[in-house]
Amino acid sequence: MALLKRIKIASISKRLFDNLLFYFAKNKDKKAKFFREIKIYLKRRPIFKNGAFYFASISLLLFLMICSSCQTFADFNGSDKCHLVFFNSFDDNRLQNNKDCLFLSQSQAGQLETPDLKIIQNNTLGGVSTPYIISTKVLGSIFGGNSSKNKTITEYNVQSGDTLDSIASSYGISPNTLLWANDMTSSSKIKVGQGLVVLPIDGVLHIVKSGDTIIDIAKKYSALEEDIISFNELSGHEDIYIGDILIIPNGIMPKKSTPTINVQVPLADNFFIYPTTGIISQGIHFYNAIDIANKCGTPIYAAASGTVQRVRYGYNSGGGNYVTILHSGGITTYYGHLMTIFVKSGDRVNVGDRIALMGGGTGTIGDGISTGCHLHFGVTGAKNPLSKYSVGSSIKLK
Repeated sequence: MALLKRIKIASISKRLFDNLLFYFAKNKDKKAKFFREIKIYLKRRPIFKNGAFYFASISLLLFLMICSSCQTFADFNGSDKCHLVFFNSFDDNRLQNNKDCLFLSQSQAGQLETPDLKIIQNNTLGGVSTPYIISTKVLGSIFGGNSSKNKTITEYNVQSGDTLDSIASSYGISPNTLLWANDMTSSSKIKVGQGLVVLPIDGVLHIVKSGDTIIDIAKKYSALEEDIISFNELSGHEDIYIGDILIIPNGIMPKKSTPTINVQVPLADNFFIYPTTGIISQGIHFYNAIDIANKCGTPIYAAASGTVQRVRYGYNSGGGNYVTILHSGGITTYYGHLMTIFVKSGDRVNVGDRIALMGGGTGTIGDGISTGCHLHFGVTGAKNPLSKYSVGSSIKLK
């Protein structure tokens, strides 16, 4: 009799474990018969003395847990946290630092779909998810964003004991390059705390004015046109705009050239409005710019009417995503470290039009060199309207 019981238990266990996932789905009668046999067996034999029962119970419990979790595969794959199925291990730290999903819209309008389950070669269960269309701008910011760091213009504060030669030597550039970038001569004196612009390569800075061409600029500084286009990441000879600040690799400043870096046109007080609201986090720095800190997503407005010249995404030598606007009189404004941009090159904007949202959050796409959410607001050809405020001042739209 004991032998028959063992044979029956073995038969039941074999039928259960041979195909655990699909056994009950094939025949409801088998399911009912299985539980009747288990019930009869439990009445005849104490369950505490049979290891097979424990094994069967645990297996059944695990099976039920799997079934109950089938509706939450999206949570399992991290879609609710904006984790990407194919980029989890690669970009996990970046996503942890930025609560917004980097590969979807800022409003999170797109949602990661639950993978479909497919049988592969009749023996493997695999997940097939909907592919994402990621723009080359985003991919460039992730995989190649840091390649432009060797093109970054640096601002150096003079320390005790520094000389022009020692500063130039420490950055691997010639003394003349340092002098030309700061409108200085060999007889100029420096003092502790003074800010100096340091180029990443030997050459000169040039601010594009009306009528300039790459050919003319190259001739003026005895440089190569191809070097100017390549170093400044221009698309071609025509890809320059009034107010652009170009680095001329290996350029030489003409002896009788007048400085063009700090030329400013006097303006009426009401020419500009303030481009955003926030706190002044850094005073005047390169180039003629003021930083205004606030929450990422704060609206950015056109400081004056004009035409959008350049819209760029990515690292951009530390400026991050940015927009430049040309105003009357050849004056341009620069808006850097933007999270979202609403305009494109060639658009006509009126004073106060919303053109972008503030970005600069550390680790976000297009942050450039930034320690937090802020706007880098620069002015070329005129005085920056925010230069009269000290660091820590609160700025409101006027």
